[in-house]
Amino acid sequence: MAPVKVVIHGAAGRVGQVLLNNLFKYPDVRIVGAVDLKKPADKVTLGDGSVIPFSSDLEEMLLNHRPDVVVDFSLAKAVLPAVRVCTSQRVHMVIGTTGMSSEEINEMARLAEANRTGIILASNFALGAVLMMYFAKLAARYMDYAEIIELHHNQKLDAPSGTALNTARGMLAYRGRPFIQSDDAGRGFISRGEVVDGVPIHSVRLPGLMAHQEVIFGGPGQTLTIRHDTINRECYIPGVLLAIKEVAKLTGLIQGLEKILGLQG
Repeated sequence: MAPVKVVIHGAAGRVGQVLLNNLFKYPDVRIVGAVDLKKPADKVTLGDGSVIPFSSDLEEMLLNHRPDVVVDFSLAKAVLPAVRVCTSQRVHMVIGTTGMSSEEINEMARLAEANRTGIILASNFALGAVLMMYFAKLAARYMDYAEIIELHHNQKLDAPSGTALNTARGMLAYRGRPFIQSDDAGRGFISRGEVVDGVPIHSVRLPGLMAHQEVIFGGPGQTLTIRHDTINRECYIPGVLLAIKEVAKLTGLIQGLEKILGLQG
């Protein structure tokens, strides 16, 4: 089977650089181009010695190099324009960028359906983080109190993180009933975090951190903590590879890696 041809959108960013430095190692994927508004050069040499074009124009890249999949780790404001370009050319997308509004995501889903292309949108491609969110959903059915602490580097553009938001929403949906609020609820303490679907989320932003999250459940006489730590950004590679291989089988948009991992219960 021929390798999947991939263009990296947001290739000058932190995750984009990790993808360029690692995806070439896998024979079932071939990087054919890189795109970023802050492109450092017209070409970039990968670790295997191959040279690929680097452009600031996504549409031109798609027309000239005909990828099967665009992997997007760019900026929230750049995602919907990229989706418009990709779906118009029937190019599938794997998106790890966060911070888009529900209206933008709905528009992305509409474009994918209308143009019969697949989009996988996930707030986190670390398989351990996906499992953490899944285990938190399971626990939410049995534990009545919950809070989330998410910790990231101080250059992160959004807060709470997309992973924390999706964790809280998934927990409530699976639980099927509201969480019990702590006795201080409603008193307006600004230190109590942002409440999302009844779950307080506390965001920490410090240099030295990368991406970390713990979900803390409480009940009479006990607590349960589920935590995931990202040690380096190479942890995203297995999840991105999985999404690249699966997205061409889809029509429309799906959110979350758990759906292609079969973690539905």
